[in-house]
Amino acid sequence: MTCLLIYDIANDNIRNKVADICLDYGLARIQYSAFMGELNRNRQEELMQKLKRQLGRAEGNIQLYPICEKDLRLKKGIGST
Repeated sequence: MTCLLIYDIANDNIRNKVADICLDYGLARIQYSAFMGELNRNRQEELMQKLKRQLGRAEGNIQLYPICEKDLRLKKGIGST
């Protein structure tokens, strides 16, 4: 299933590590703090657990949105991606 992962993390070090983890899971960066890609339910849970450990007690917000194919076809965009 296609997933959109977005985050808002103030700490540069943690933010960079979160981005690296997203790339390790095969997600593609679509914005500075947004990634998209295919993840089955098990990989979604695994990724979120890893990101939760990485964030720890630091201030931040990480959101993962599964997107069905029907809704993905309705996507609109301006610019490269």
